[in-house]
Amino acid sequence: MADIDIAALGDGALEELRGVVASVKTEAFDGFVAELSRARRIVLHGVGREGLMMRALAMRLYHLGLDAHVLGDMTTPPVGSGDLLVVSAGPGWFASVAALADRARQAGARVACVTAQPAGDVPRAADCVLLLPAQTMADDQGGSLSVLPMGSLFEGAQFIVFEILVLALRGRLGETGPSMRARHTNLE
Repeated sequence: MADIDIAALGDGALEELRGVVASVKTEAFDGFVAELSRARRIVLHGVGREGLMMRALAMRLYHLGLDAHVLGDMTTPPVGSGDLLVVSAGPGWFASVAALADRARQAGARVACVTAQPAGDVPRAADCVLLLPAQTMADDQGGSLSVLPMGSLFEGAQFIVFEILVLALRGRLGETGPSMRARHTNLE
């Protein structure tokens, strides 16, 4: 097995992540913050590793005092007018995500999409789009590739941008570190 230069690979990955975060448009970011802050109820969904990042965001939104839920959990309430479905569609389209977004719209909810491919069917139909220009499974072959495998650059960027999103929401909602911590589970 060849020796791996952990520092060099780490530097490459961090530089790529830095580039994605720096490319996020302020207007889109602010619009996403506004959508989240005014929603009566928020339901989040993603598939695979993108779904894990959506779960992480849902947890922080709950810590901010928002009525946030992960789609598929047994306690997920119905959505309707005033609610927001937040979906992740890095490659721009997943059949299940498209169907769920359509269902939410039919029920009167708004749809926000996090994507790397804004021309995809899911983001084009969304009310709000947050573009993270990063490699996903849709473009992980040929050409100039990320040092990270498959869709990891997009998923890593989601985590970082979502934490920055939480900081923006915290200020907008008048929350603090201690008020968020008070909502953290004590059943660990």
